[in-house]
Amino acid sequence: MTPPPILRYKKPKSLLNRATGFLEDYTHTLNPYGGCAFGCSYCYVRGMPVAAFRPEAWGSWVDVKEGASELLRRELRRESAKGPVRIFMSSSTDPYQPTEYKERVTRSLLETMAEAPPDFVLVQTRSPLVTRDVDLLQRLGDRVRVSMTVETDLEEVRRAFAPAAPPIAARLKALAELRAAGVSVQAAVAPVLPSSERFAALLRPVTDRVVVDDYEMGDGSGGRRTKRLGLEAIYAQLGLSEWYSPSAWRTVYDRLLVHFREEELRISRSGFAP
Repeated sequence: MTPPPILRYKKPKSLLNRATGFLEDYTHTLNPYGGCAFGCSYCYVRGMPVAAFRPEAWGSWVDVKEGASELLRRELRRESAKGPVRIFMSSSTDPYQPTEYKERVTRSLLETMAEAPPDFVLVQTRSPLVTRDVDLLQRLGDRVRVSMTVETDLEEVRRAFAPAAPPIAARLKALAELRAAGVSVQAAVAPVLPSSERFAALLRPVTDRVVVDDYEMGDGSGGRRTKRLGLEAIYAQLGLSEWYSPSAWRTVYDRLLVHFREEELRISRSGFAP
């Protein structure tokens, strides 16, 4: 069993950060926490300063941002006066990691946004906990989309790459619940991991929007940052080295085309855009 993360409570000076690069379709990124207890092996944040300069291993610590809702309220007021505000939540953490059950920082931020809505907010997560906040997501209406990471349909693959992350079946159930509640959703096959031929059929009932992304397109450095993480060894251990290829995403995309219309599928950055 994975030990609980080391929690530190911090009072941030700001929450909204200017979005650039891969996320430049947004005006800002918003991270309710620092660090992420899911600690996925392929996470590009492992190679960024926020992780590299900490003595503890990525996935073993979480910074809880205190006073976040009031700070966001002030920042939204200021930024909205300048022009449209489009928020990507989150770029370097999962807003619904286990710490959120108790700390409820993400919920407090959504409450603030429901009262003073930005032009758009994308909630990027891999946790079924997002369904807890369906009331707030409904209040945001067409200003919000929940993007649920579903990298594979194979639990043995999920356990090899992201053992602390929620099971795939729970994520699919969450997508179905949100969709039934009228919340805009998408499945993010990002990054593409080895999957079965039935993967697309499992996604079809729970969403009509899927984005496919891989290490080369999506890690912000043409795959170089991810390559340093040593993921090739995990593929080899699973006997699935053929999936560690720049063309793997195309295999999944072609399978999706059997069950989805082309206009329902998106690739990399375009799929995460507002």
